[in-house]
Amino acid sequence: MKKPKEDYSFWTKYKRFAGTEILLYVIMVVGIIAGILIFG
Repeated sequence: MKKPKEDYSFWTKYKRFAGTEILLYVIMVVGIIAGILIFG
């Protein structure tokens, strides 16, 4: 992970998609757990 010197612009761009990204991560984690429970 490289840290750009323009940290503020990175976070400005990131916060725009943060909610969607968190939602995708939650769905992915739930899917993995459900897959382990079903197939495991």
